[in-house]
Amino acid sequence: MPSPTPRRVAGTAAAMAAACALAFIPTAANASVEPDTTDIQVLTINDFHGRIEANGDEVGAAVLAGAVAQYRSENPNTIFASAGDNIGASTFTSFIQDDDPTIDALVAAGLDVSAVGNHEFDQGFADLRDRVIPRFGGGDWASGVDYALGANVYAKGTTDPALAEYAIREVDGVRVGFIGTVTSDTATLVSPAGISELDFGSQLEAADRVAAEIADETDVIVLLSHSGASGDDCAALAGEDSEYGELVRNASSDIDAIVSGHTHRLYSCEVDGRPVVQAYQYGTTLGALDIQVDATTHDLVSIAGSTIDLATQELDENGEEIDVPQFPADEEVQAIVDEATAEADVLGQEVVGRISADILRGGNPPGDDRGVESTMGNLVADIYLWSTSEYANYGGAPADIAVMNPGGLRDDLLYGEDGTVTYEAAAAVQPFGNTLTTTTLSGAQLKQLLEEQWQPGNERPKLHLGISEGFAYEYVDEAPAGEHVVSMSLNGEAIAPEDEFLVTTNSFISAGGDGFTAFLDGTGTSDTGLIDLSATVDYFAEHDVVDPAPLGRAAEYVAEPEPTATPEPTPTATPEPTATPEPTPTPTPEPIPTPSPTDAPDEELAPTGGDVAWPLAGVAAALVAAGVLLVALRRRERA
Repeated sequence: MPSPTPRRVAGTAAAMAAACALAFIPTAANASVEPDTTDIQVLTINDFHGRIEANGDEVGAAVLAGAVAQYRSENPNTIFASAGDNIGASTFTSFIQDDDPTIDALVAAGLDVSAVGNHEFDQGFADLRDRVIPRFGGGDWASGVDYALGANVYAKGTTDPALAEYAIREVDGVRVGFIGTVTSDTATLVSPAGISELDFGSQLEAADRVAAEIADETDVIVLLSHSGASGDDCAALAGEDSEYGELVRNASSDIDAIVSGHTHRLYSCEVDGRPVVQAYQYGTTLGALDIQVDATTHDLVSIAGSTIDLATQELDENGEEIDVPQFPADEEVQAIVDEATAEADVLGQEVVGRISADILRGGNPPGDDRGVESTMGNLVADIYLWSTSEYANYGGAPADIAVMNPGGLRDDLLYGEDGTVTYEAAAAVQPFGNTLTTTTLSGAQLKQLLEEQWQPGNERPKLHLGISEGFAYEYVDEAPAGEHVVSMSLNGEAIAPEDEFLVTTNSFISAGGDGFTAFLDGTGTSDTGLIDLSATVDYFAEHDVVDPAPLGRAAEYVAEPEPTATPEPTPTATPEPTATPEPTPTPTPEPIPTPSPTDAPDEELAPTGGDVAWPLAGVAAALVAAGVLLVALRRRERA
């Protein structure tokens, strides 16, 4: 937790002394004693991105200016500040005119001071220095430097500031200091060729260093950081493991509030007693810091943050919800917008093709999540591959694979009533004017490129590349660095580490943008000279209807379940055959001798008693012998 600022200590001591004195004054007298303060309001925007025209909850530059004017009329001590990305990735009206209308509109709206965002470097440092800054200053470079504060932007290889580090604005005798910083990974977010003379250092180090330098010259210090939390939850913000989380927790206590941007979030939090705000994006919302300073001592009495919706949803006469601006449009700014719109209309409304359905970026709403596969990302990769293989304006060797970075996709293509696509709509998707390049990568380098999608610790921990038709891979999200990609194939054939492929992308990525440094290890990099927008328009002309590119080219790996081993059947022992006992021989009874008949007389005589007795006795004796024998046999069997 930061130690109390000297200003806060002084204010606390003064309050305690006053409290002690008041203890001896009658209660009735206490009611009449109130602190004499100077009330200051700081209104903030971030990530305006050239949204000068009204579009629903994007109220446009004129209503934004009207809101600032109304608050200034209520409190003249109002300062209008930005946390960066005022220009770049703009809608067609501003983009087609190099964002000059946006600069003019913000100056007319009363913008006082701004940090530099990464998109201020889209066209290179020379463009920022020689065109953008002077235009903010009405043609004078020195008057424009306060609109591009960058305390952590240094001349290459030095710690010499390349931009103004801070600005001080005095209102009603109170000096408010503004320090500007930009995310330290800016070098990976813009074309490296355009910022080759710059280094981007730690925001925390720069903010603390400059705060210490200007503490004696200021009464209040506000940090304008073009960096932000990954979500809208204040508890998560306070514990976030990122450069920004470290900044909001550990910034010097000399810094009284932090205004942030870059991540397009909406929050008003307090971290360790210090307000931290971000006002979403595109001029939909104002951030606000309400500051009270002791009018005599200039000690800070209180500071609190909030956000203000510039449009609210109401029901129209048909009962449908519509966005209604809550402030009147400023006439001067509206005239700037109208002129810019008229100039862009002629070219912008030209129909360049047709689509069969909505083609969207990742997330819900579309564009909210750069870490997932999208139909838009894959389609643009298909266009890149077509442009460097079949396109009549391309004269190089045919490419094998193309990839597209999600940060380069700034809008969706919506079917609307009939699927027509205008030049303006196509330009809104890719507003940076990059050229297409080709580079030879090995299978191993191609895997490295895919692994670089995972960027833990960054504000966006994953950037999912769009990939062209025929190329596919499987991945595991939760894996150690370098081990996310499980397999790769091209047209169904597995890719080996030593295989070589000609890969197309845009000049931003091929120079190592967005942290995709694998292209720097490739060979034979060639700039085709083809502009991404021109190639896209010609692609639409060659195709009667363009379909959304299918999803599933990148598939999360699902391990096949290991087969369950079938247990070997336990052999059942075959019982030894039971020996059949030899049958016990049944003794054959001795034959009973049959007495030989006596020779009968020739003449048959009647038997006499003696003659009959003898045969009967023999029969009886035989029967008795047989019975004895049978009894003996049965006893033997039982035994």
